[in-house]
Amino acid sequence: MYDFSRPNHIDLTNGPATMTTVAKKPAAMARQIDASVQSGPKQLIVKNLRQTPKTDPEKYFNQILSQLDAALSAILINEKVRTSNELLYQGVENLCRQGRAAPLFKVLCEKCKEGITSQFEKPLVTQASTLDNTALLRSVMESWEAWNIRLKTILSIFYFLDRSYLIRSPSLPTIEEMGTSEFRNQVFSHPTLQPRILSGACDLMAAERRETSAERDSALLRNAIEMFYSLGVYSSHFGPELLGRSSSYFASWSDDKAKTLDLALYIEASQRLIDEEVQRCDDLGLDEVTRKTLETYLEDLLIDQGDRREKLLSTTGLSALLQADDRDALKQLYALLHRRDLCEQLRPPFEAFISEQGSQIVFDEAREQEMVVRLLNFKRKLDMVWEHSFLMHEGLSHSLREAFETFINKSKRSNMTWGTDNPKPGEMIAKHVDRVLKGGLKAIPASTTAAKDDNHEDADASSEDEDVEINRQLDNVLELFRFVHGKAVFEAFYKRDLARRLLLNRSASADAEKKCGAGFTHNLEQMFKDMALAREEVISYKSMLEERDSRPSIDLNVSVLSESAWPSYPKVDLIIPREVQQQTTTFEQYYKAKHTGRKLTWKHSLAHCQLKAYLPKGNKEFVVSSYQAVVLLIFKDKSANAEIAYDHIQAASGLDDVELKRTLQSLACAKYKVLSKTPKGREVDNTDTFSINANFSDEKYRIKINQIQAKETKEENKETHERVAADRAYETQAAIVRIMKSRKTITHLDLVSDVFAATKSRGVLDVGDIKKNIEKLIEKEYMEREQTEDGRNAYSYLA
Repeated sequence: MYDFSRPNHIDLTNGPATMTTVAKKPAAMARQIDASVQSGPKQLIVKNLRQTPKTDPEKYFNQILSQLDAALSAILINEKVRTSNELLYQGVENLCRQGRAAPLFKVLCEKCKEGITSQFEKPLVTQASTLDNTALLRSVMESWEAWNIRLKTILSIFYFLDRSYLIRSPSLPTIEEMGTSEFRNQVFSHPTLQPRILSGACDLMAAERRETSAERDSALLRNAIEMFYSLGVYSSHFGPELLGRSSSYFASWSDDKAKTLDLALYIEASQRLIDEEVQRCDDLGLDEVTRKTLETYLEDLLIDQGDRREKLLSTTGLSALLQADDRDALKQLYALLHRRDLCEQLRPPFEAFISEQGSQIVFDEAREQEMVVRLLNFKRKLDMVWEHSFLMHEGLSHSLREAFETFINKSKRSNMTWGTDNPKPGEMIAKHVDRVLKGGLKAIPASTTAAKDDNHEDADASSEDEDVEINRQLDNVLELFRFVHGKAVFEAFYKRDLARRLLLNRSASADAEKKCGAGFTHNLEQMFKDMALAREEVISYKSMLEERDSRPSIDLNVSVLSESAWPSYPKVDLIIPREVQQQTTTFEQYYKAKHTGRKLTWKHSLAHCQLKAYLPKGNKEFVVSSYQAVVLLIFKDKSANAEIAYDHIQAASGLDDVELKRTLQSLACAKYKVLSKTPKGREVDNTDTFSINANFSDEKYRIKINQIQAKETKEENKETHERVAADRAYETQAAIVRIMKSRKTITHLDLVSDVFAATKSRGVLDVGDIKKNIEKLIEKEYMEREQTEDGRNAYSYLA
């Protein structure tokens, strides 16, 4: 046993001696302890010498409970608590440690219930008789906020009870849950207050939707919704009430707008309503279920309901939007339909509009020269609608192509096609390509060109821009061309124009010319091959002349073409100069010696020349046609003042009146007046006289004088269409003969079906034309009629 009766004192004022004494004591004690441990276990007894006063637990419980009751009463009536929160908290802790947590919590619940009833429930019920729904909701929110403040104070005092007892008991609520539950039971669930509170919140939502209402109070509504969440009544009470009232409001709104607004305004209003409602749900904190339910209901009501769907998908309404090019409204329409996966149902009205508008363009006789430009603008507008408004929907893209393919291949016997069923777009596309390739950027209408900057000072940049624009135009036309089924009409007109461009070197872009030749039709490849072979032939001819040391005064270039691959040209009488005649004779002898058995036919109407002119005001070099060259050479040995009559020029050139007058107009009445005409005027008469224009001058040395182009006559156009129709008839008859030869016997319906299949690559035939060709073949005894055993009409092949 330790002896504490003689404590050791350490003198901190002495020197080292004291410290030595102190240092030795622990060693002695250690030895004593070690000796005692070695001698066996010892018993250590600690006695509590201070006596603890005994307190009555029940009396203490009642004392603390009295303090807590007084504090709760003060808190609930929003008065100052006389006892400190620290002492109250310690009292709660002591009671909990003594096992008095359950009765303490029961007292707390009863006290809170009494406080809510007296402080909030009864005053609110009294106010309900004098306040409207919104004002009453505002008073409830003030009570809810006040109760939450007081509940926080209560929780700070009873925190030990909440954390040590309530939170571990699954059957008991926490203090916060208890306070919320009591407020819900006493205030919100009161039969007088509950419907008024919900109505007040719904009235605020209605005011929010009216926007201009003075009753709007977004902050109050947002706080009320948060209270509903906290009380746990949002899904069970407020949500259903709000949805019920919203459905009535939206139904009334929809009926009114559908009757009074056109499609564009209805789409705009519907889309705005949905967007605003969704945004309002997010701003006010409505839950996801409510937001989805409201959005779904609006979609059902505004989009999917029977008459609403008909309104959105009507051909008339969509046509009006497309006609007005209202891309914003179309985008909103697409967005609405996309909500219900109805975008595919836009295809029929979209196709109907394209087919109707396209047919009007194709069959407009008064504006047939503008057909391709109008089709290009129409296609470009639809492409932009598809890209920006319809968000590149794949199905609508198919509809666009199918509708274009439908109307562009429609045929109608009219004056435009001289009574044939040839589609007109093929002809007009060929003429448009000819204008673009021959005239370059100047021939392209401004409405179809891409936007460019105003400043084009750099010549190289301008040239590059022109090539780019020409290629872009040809790409656009090529898109139209792909819709054309029968290429015969296009090929007939394009072949003639292509030959003129190649032979007269009038193409604005050689690369574009090759691109078109390969892109539009493969049947014209022989023309490009002939031009390449002709260039090689000229090189060989000039090499032969160099070997013979022959240097002619005229540099002759000849294009030798195969007659079958090129259009036929009428023979025109022309007296060519003697020097030119000698060179053509030399070339012909060379060619026949190299290619035995071939015959050359000279087409002087397609030739062009370069002449050097020595004029009083300066020397020039003229690029002219063969007709212009022949006429100018008549003035070669004449004096500057010599006048030559029209009749003399005609006799010397051998040209007929039509060609001679066109030629003289280009030389005396056009932009470059190389000749002077007497009398002055735009037209050339048989009595006119001509002389060299001694005053002619121009800043350029090399001048190209264009021949006045003879416009295509109606007879030529008619002849081309009739030739195409005749070729089409021959192709049909050949197809019928091939089918009959392979089938021997076939019914009428099967024969018509097989003919359609065999000729579809060249365009869709009319059933009446097939019947006519069958009759012709019967007359020619290629086939005969018969009947099958079941009485159907049939044909048999006659070998």
